[in-house]
Amino acid sequence: MPVPHRSRVAAMALVILALLALPQALSAAGKRPITETDLFRFAWIADPRISPDGRQVAFVRVTVNEKKDGYDTALWMVPSDGSAPARPFTSGPHDSSPRWSPDGRWIAFVRPAPARDQEREERERETRPEIHLIASQGGEAFPITDLPRGASSPAWSPDGKTIAFTSGANDKDLAKQKEHGKKAGEDEHESDVLVITQAIYRFNDAGYNDPSHPGHVWAVEVPAPGSSLPQPRQLTRGEFSEDAPVWSRDGALVYFFSDRVKESYYEKPNGDVWAVPARGGEIRRVVDVDGPVNEWAASPEGGRFAFAGFLNPEKRRSYDESDLLVIDAKPGAAARNLTERFDGDIDSGLAADQHAPRGGNPQPIVWSADGRSLIVVSAERGRANLKRFDAATGASEPVTTGDQEVASYTATPDASRIAMVISTPTVIGDLYSLDTATKQRKLLYEPNRELFSEISLTAPEEIVYKSFDGRPIQAWVQKPADFDPQRKYPLILDIHGGPHSAFGYTFFHEFQWFAVRGYVVLYANPRGSSSYGEEFGNVIQYNFPGDDAKDLLAGVDEMVKRPYIDSQKLGVTGGSGGGILTNWIVTQTDRFQAAVAQRSIADWSSFWYTTDFTLFDAMWFHGAPWEDPEDYTQRSPITHIEKVTTPLMLIEGDADLRTPPASGGEQMFRALKYLKRPVVMVRFPRESHELSRSGEPWHRIERLRHILGWFDKYLQGKNVGAYDVPDVPAASSVKGSS
Repeated sequence: MPVPHRSRVAAMALVILALLALPQALSAAGKRPITETDLFRFAWIADPRISPDGRQVAFVRVTVNEKKDGYDTALWMVPSDGSAPARPFTSGPHDSSPRWSPDGRWIAFVRPAPARDQEREERERETRPEIHLIASQGGEAFPITDLPRGASSPAWSPDGKTIAFTSGANDKDLAKQKEHGKKAGEDEHESDVLVITQAIYRFNDAGYNDPSHPGHVWAVEVPAPGSSLPQPRQLTRGEFSEDAPVWSRDGALVYFFSDRVKESYYEKPNGDVWAVPARGGEIRRVVDVDGPVNEWAASPEGGRFAFAGFLNPEKRRSYDESDLLVIDAKPGAAARNLTERFDGDIDSGLAADQHAPRGGNPQPIVWSADGRSLIVVSAERGRANLKRFDAATGASEPVTTGDQEVASYTATPDASRIAMVISTPTVIGDLYSLDTATKQRKLLYEPNRELFSEISLTAPEEIVYKSFDGRPIQAWVQKPADFDPQRKYPLILDIHGGPHSAFGYTFFHEFQWFAVRGYVVLYANPRGSSSYGEEFGNVIQYNFPGDDAKDLLAGVDEMVKRPYIDSQKLGVTGGSGGGILTNWIVTQTDRFQAAVAQRSIADWSSFWYTTDFTLFDAMWFHGAPWEDPEDYTQRSPITHIEKVTTPLMLIEGDADLRTPPASGGEQMFRALKYLKRPVVMVRFPRESHELSRSGEPWHRIERLRHILGWFDKYLQGKNVGAYDVPDVPAASSVKGSS
């Protein structure tokens, strides 16, 4: 072996010294670690809407409000060629849903109506959004609707003279509004007692259903500035709700989505596209398939519809991959599946904790001007990019590529330009314009550029390992920014929910902050995850949790082989589907020194009775709890509670209707207290199942702090007294019964 020259040795030494000094150099350059409270400074881009001529992009900018208990939204504007910086367009603080007029001269948007009196202010701000207009060159906005239940989902007619929208106002509301002159509190008593007749009677993050106020399609003539408020007309009526109005190309019809089955949970998934004449009249079904229609769009010539969804299989599946289908707009037509052999989820994204918490994230189906192809977003193996599909053959080609998630987008009417929000593991979401012919993109706005210029962020390492049966599993490893391969790090296994969801190349504040606090984070897509095809997703049907947990434990095995992982300092956490897997794993192994189950399930039978949706079909179980009690029992973590020795934290939202605390964390907590095992429950008032994604900002931060506090206590040996049992008995410890 030749001996290197002295000068080469000196150069090599300088390189090594430079690498060793990199963390200090980052600090010297003004970089710092990310913190949990940086969330207060995050800004999100929602609902990017490109103008008809492709020259401007209007979007919703979302920020944490001054009280840090909610979010503000305002419309912003930026040229699509990047020739000028993005600028505020409306004052907010709760503006959303910008929609360009066909000639580009006006923007319709939604803004809460002024409260009619102080006592009703909070309720009315939540229930009375109204449609406003503003000139696209700027100026004062003015309302064009004033309905008792508000108005939303504005859609311009092709001639720009009318706007369709949805509202839940009923005849009684309208009559009361007409005779309104009474002071607040003088109205006759309205009962707030609920009479429930349907199995699905409430919904997470929305509360109890109100069958007396179904959403219907309305239309209103666009007034001239300064004119009196126009009188809207109601286009649809009846007991069923309609949503997402869209005009036909000739302006003769208004299309909308509706599931017009009284108790649809007894049937296979279904939902169709309907049409109503623009002046009102009888409705008719225009897309009728045996399956759900999700995102949809009419072709330029109006003779076909494309939609994302699936056709119901003969036997119910746990996971139905979302496909792209095309159907002729004529009675009895059969849908053609363009992506039948394509293993990716159409009209789908990735699991993340930093999608815009307000404002909407559209992912439309975009027809080419000649009707020969369609552009859609597709999630594939941890990435979500735009793809073009031939409308006849299904042949595909990429429109965007990269380790990223196209989180939302819209296109010009001719599909020549697209405005899109892109997220990566080190970018929350930046705004781009895209030329679909050349596939060249232009960066328009980085809402977090100034903040992230201060912060040292690192991209994760992608790994693929073999599970217990040889199946390959894709995963990512998030390391600290100042990672030292000579050190030993505690490991956190973080599990996604669903279970049919997927991690990937998108921004996760949680993972970055855990790494900053001295942990290596492993996050994987075990069997059952979406974006890997139907076989991979459905292999856990009637077996969740089960082999998916083994996939995750195989990932931990893979990590502890690495010299920088401390095998005696292992933690596990997850939310929703990841919450039940966390509960399950600590009943199957004692290898973890700490666990945090978030928004979890403890007892499947209890969950079957209390969740906001139904399991009436054979999707996860073969029957109801009393029909197959052994299966429900054996797959419930609470059945195996005596095996739990891992210190366990349970995180619950008091308003969570998806995984109600009584069927999850409360059971685990009470049982482990009985067994005198280390356990704590952390409750978040007012929070739904969306706590980690769109909960109150302070609560989102406190959630992160509690998770890390628990891991710091049991993995790092830190003195965290918040979880010690107080010496003084709780005042509620009273003998006797109620």
